[in-house]
Amino acid sequence: MSIFKRFAADESGATAIEYSLIAALMAAAIITALGTFGGDLKTAFTNIGNTLKTKTK
Repeated sequence: MSIFKRFAADESGATAIEYSLIAALMAAAIITALGTFGGDLKTAFTNIGNTLKTKTK
């Protein structure tokens, strides 16, 4: 019976689960943001690259 009491009182796994949920939510937010602004970012970096090419010639 004491094994079950220790198992029920053990909260070390709860912290790992909480951190993994936070990491999953952050990953979902990053993926959503990149999906939303991906085209704009590509255009911006293309413009920066083209500007650097013309300025260094």
